[in-house]
Formats: sequence, C-alpha cells, structure tokens
Amino acid sequence: MSQISAGWRLALQLGLAALILATLVWPRVERYFLRDAAQQNRVTLQLVSDGLRAALDRYAPLPNLIAAKPELARLLQDPDDARLTERVNDLLLNTAISVTASDVYLMDMDGLTLAASSYRKERSFVGRNFSFRPYFTQAAAGGLGRYFALGITSGERGYFFAAPVRDGPRILGVVAVKFTVEPFEAGWQAASSNILVTDNAGIVFMASRPDWRLRATVPLTPRALSVIRANQQYPADRLALLDVGRRDEAGVDMAVIDGTEYIASSGDALASAGWTVTALRRAAPARLQAGMLFAAIALLVILAICVASYLRHRAAQRVQVHKMLEQRVEQRTSALRHEIEERRRTEEKLRRTQAGLVQAGKLSALGQMSAALSHEFNQPLQAVKAYAENAQTFLDRGETGEVRDNIGRISRMADRMAAISRHLRNFARRPGEAIGPVPLNIVIDDALAVSAPKLKSSDVVLDYTPAADAPWVIGGHVRLQQVVVNLISNAVDAVGGRGRIELRAARHGEGWRVTVRDNGPGLPENASEQMFDPFFTTKPMGQGLGLGLSISYNIVRDFGGTLWGETHPDGGAIFGIDLIAAEVPMTEAAE
Repeated sequence: MSQISAGWRLALQLGLAALILATLVWPRVERYFLRDAAQQNRVTLQLVSDGLRAALDRYAPLPNLIAAKPELARLLQDPDDARLTERVNDLLLNTAISVTASDVYLMDMDGLTLAASSYRKERSFVGRNFSFRPYFTQAAAGGLGRYFALGITSGERGYFFAAPVRDGPRILGVVAVKFTVEPFEAGWQAASSNILVTDNAGIVFMASRPDWRLRATVPLTPRALSVIRANQQYPADRLALLDVGRRDEAGVDMAVIDGTEYIASSGDALASAGWTVTALRRAAPARLQAGMLFAAIALLVILAICVASYLRHRAAQRVQVHKMLEQRVEQRTSALRHEIEERRRTEEKLRRTQAGLVQAGKLSALGQMSAALSHEFNQPLQAVKAYAENAQTFLDRGETGEVRDNIGRISRMADRMAAISRHLRNFARRPGEAIGPVPLNIVIDDALAVSAPKLKSSDVVLDYTPAADAPWVIGGHVRLQQVVVNLISNAVDAVGGRGRIELRAARHGEGWRVTVRDNGPGLPENASEQMFDPFFTTKPMGQGLGLGLSISYNIVRDFGGTLWGETHPDGGAIFGIDLIAAEVPMTEAAE
C-alpha cells in the first residue's frame, strides 16, 4: 500500500510540474525565440534595403551624365543622319556595358526611340514609342524620371531612370537607363529570410520566391487598375491576389501567406522610390526551438522530481538499516558515525571543487574570446589607419579619385571588422556567414590589401602568382580572407626584416591549394604536433597569443578543407590551404 501511495504522489507531482511549466514557462520561452528570430530578420531587412538603396543611388545620376554627350543632341536635331545614328547606337551600347545597365535609349519629344543599346537585338527598342511611360513625361517636363515596370519589349522587370537632353534651355528629347532586378532576387536566394518588395499600390514586383512576383497584397481598386493599364506597368490580368494576413503576437509582427506563418519585418528606407521592403522568416523553426527547449526543461524538472523521490525513498531505507545495525551491533556505533561524517566532508569538498572547475571554465572561455577579438581586429585596424593617412595625403594634393578609393577601402575594412565581430560573437555556435562558392583570386587580393601596410613596414618582398582560370572554391569570403591574412602575417614575423615570401594558388588534385612559404628559420622540432592547438606559439613572450593558427584551422575545416604546415626541404616554413573546387555561379557565368 505504501508503494502504491508513493506512486500516486509521484504522478501527482509530475502532473503539477507539467501544468506549472505549461502555464508559466512555455509562453516566455516561445516569446524569446520569436523575438530572437525577429531581430535576425531585421538584420536581413537592413542588408537588403541597403543593397537596393545603393543600386538606386548608383544609377540615378547616369541619365544626366549620358544626356550631356553632344552626339545625342545632334541626333535629335537631325534624326535622318544615318552615320550619326549608327555612332549614337554604338555609344549607347558601350555605355550600357560599362555601367552594367540592361538598356540605354534615346527618345524624341514624341516618345519615339531614335537610338538604343539594343539596336542589334531582334527585339530592339529602336522605333518604339514610350510616351505613355511616366518616366518619359517626368523627364520631358525637365525633371528626373523614375519608374518601375515590366518591359513591354523585353518582358523583363526593371527600374527606369530618365533625364532630358537639352540644347541650352530647350529640351530636345529624353534619354533613359534601365536596370533589371533579377540579380538582386538571385542574391536573396541564399538569405535565411524570404524577401518581397511592394510598390505604392501593394503589388509585389520583386520577391525571392517566383510565385509571389506580380501579385497584389491588397485588393486593387478600379482606379488603381486603370492607372496600371494606362501606363502598361504590369499585365493587369496577371495581378492575382496574394493571401496575406498580419497580426501582432507578443510584440512580434506575424504574417500568414498562403497558409504559411512568417515573422515579418518591414521598412520604409526606400520610401523615396515608393517601395516597401519586407523580410519574412518562417516562424515554424523558432517555435520548434522553443518546443525543444521547453521539452528539455520539462524533462529536467521531471528527472529532478524522480531523483528527489528516489533519494527520499533511499534515505528512508538507510534509516531503517541504520536502526537495525544499531540494535544488533552496539559496539560499532562510533565507527559508523565517523564514516558518515567523513563521507559528508568528502561530498562537500567535491561540491567546492566542482564549483571551482565551473568558474575556471568560464574564465578560460572569456580569456579565449578576448584574445581572439584583439588578434582578429589588429590587422584590419592597421590597414584602416594606413588608408586614412593615404587619403589625407591625397586630399592635400587634390587627388580626389585616390581619396575616394582609399575611403572605399576603409569602408570595406569596416565591413570586414563587423563580419569578424559577428563571427566572434557567435563563437559558441556555427558561424552565421553562408558557405558557398567564392572567387579565390579576389579573396587573396583582398587579403593582400589588408596585409599591405605590414609588408611595407617590414620591408619584406612578396612574390605572388595568382591561380589561372579565375577559380572558385567552397568557403566564406571574409573568413577565408582572415586565414590568408594570418598566414602572411605569420610569414612576415618569421622572416623579420628584408625577407622573402612566396604566395601561390594552383590546382591540386580535384581542388585548389594556396601556399605561403617564407625563407625564415623554419618550424621547430615537434611543432607540427601542437601548432594548431590554442595558445601554442613559437614567438617571443608578448608577441603572440597562439590563437591565429587554431582559429584558421577551424575555419578551413568548416569549409571542408585542410590547413597544414611543415618545414620546406630548401629551408623556411611552408603553410598550405587545400580547398574544394566550386562551380562558377550562374550569374557570374552569364556576365
């Protein structure tokens, strides 16, 4: 009977614990993971918005620059000049290629296209009239025209900028520049969130998912449909309604699209263009994480109750046995008490030791993280300082082009430090940077740009032979660049002043190998067994933390590659990175 009562008490305790967890813990756990996913979603939204804004800022000045070319004004004044027409066609074609625009074309004041970069194509813009487009009327009135639409000639979605062509104060015609949006959508495929961009009418004209494109997020009014048909902006018969529902859940904006629940983040950073960018991250993974954590907590609580019940039962048995022993063996009472006291002291000592080990582990992890942060930020900061000093010198000379180039390099170094900070912040989990095809030669060029100040100050000669055929490998651009920078920096430290370093990138089996060789003293004996361990270094005290090779080793291993090092038979040390070859991405191959 006592065992049955104990079983019922245990079941009641477990039921009460589950009810308390479901009432108090579950909503908080789910809210935490939803808000964490929303924060990551907002980061994706910011990156996408910045990319689109940069593209608009890049293309906006182009029409006015092209309109200033005198050949355009002459052709508008003499449209029957065949030679001039051919010259302007070639000019617009070369301009489109140089600025990576989809189309560049010239129209008279009636909207008729006289010349275009597409004049050699079967579906050329030449001879077509675009007076119905808003960008034409805006530019013909003397302003900067801008408009997003589906091309009636090419069938491609694109954004149009237009500017007037003038002869003094008189407007002779309009020149327009179009760039397509497919490259942006291709880049969004690797993002952890789905992206959609809507116009003022609520129509999705850009999206990472093809089935969302050219669909309306709100019912279109007859007036809105008439405007779309008049401007031929989209095919009106294709604007099906996209089932979108929005709600707020614990301070998180939620959206349900075609029955799938998403965490939504929208921004008006592109309000000047009439665009609303929305990032959508599926809510199911966040809820699954919350459920797994909740289940783990529930299991721990149930386990704790079971252990407590078991210990209580065992304690009761121990008391009974102890009483029996006292009755039967009176003379051993003193010895048993001493044994119990000794066991208590041992358990207390064990608990203190365990607490000390936990604290030591925390301090060790904090020290490794701080050391890694100092190590990884040192080289980019040196490069930023050098570029800033160069920019100041070029500014004093009035060489604005060189100033702009150095400021761009400083910006890229800031992006690199932000990426490094993100990697160190995520030290306890897998890196957030996506792993995929990266151009090996460009990664090495960026690493050389970061290492240039140290190479110059140390008077070390770098002999670099890039890989042929512009190879692509599996990796992450920023982290692979970190590895190359670290190997170059270690080689510079090894050779000292007036040394020589050889940097090579060549085919190795079915993959690619990058090697860095120096003419220094080589590796010490038995160094190969420890050189990739944290805090192992051969540098003098105070000049190295012993973390660079350890971090680099783990980065390369995350790419599926191998980092190795040895003493070269002809003297000096050689380190190599063996990487997996990757196919050239379709967008790169098309260009």
